[in-house]
Amino acid sequence: MNAQFLFTIALHGLYINAMAQTPAVPSPEVQIKTAVLAAPEDKRAGAAIYGYSAKNEFVLLRKGTNELVCLADDPRQKGLNVSCYHRDLEPFMERGRVLKGEGKKPDEILKIREQEVKDKKLKMPDHPSSLFSYTAKAEDFNAETGDVKNGYLRYVVYIPYATAESTGLPLKPEAPGMPWIMDPGTHRAHIMINPPAAADK
Repeated sequence: MNAQFLFTIALHGLYINAMAQTPAVPSPEVQIKTAVLAAPEDKRAGAAIYGYSAKNEFVLLRKGTNELVCLADDPRQKGLNVSCYHRDLEPFMERGRVLKGEGKKPDEILKIREQEVKDKKLKMPDHPSSLFSYTAKAEDFNAETGDVKNGYLRYVVYIPYATAESTGLPLKPEAPGMPWIMDPGTHRAHIMINPPAAADK
């Protein structure tokens, strides 16, 4: 065998291996079905849904008619992780996705967005804005059908620049499900509410 032939075989093997490691993207219907699990039931039918095309491109799957925006699960990640949030948080969320796509780390993203908010390049809501996050382990999620069991729903309320003093909330939960404030005094200050998981009850 000559070197060129061996090189071609090696490339083909790398291509096959890469294809095997690329997860299949669920159908738009399944993505929508699972994305809205994070939303309150009365908001699900009208929520806008972002998800992934067959080429794994981030796209709008469904236009919305209410104030919620939902994000479908990223097929490249294990398990299920979907979220829904108030549409006024979209500039903040979109900027985070762009910076993450550029390879920025979480602490870098926080600092960049903080400065952009201060410079009035990035607008945060001037009112409390909710986010709902729904997750499940890989073994509890069927990506082909969208069936989920043992899912976990938690709640976040963004209040830019709020502090423990301005809200009366602690900096950490002192009991299961107790609200607490995270990132106080910053543009992404938010109230966290983590209900007890089924195993903890």
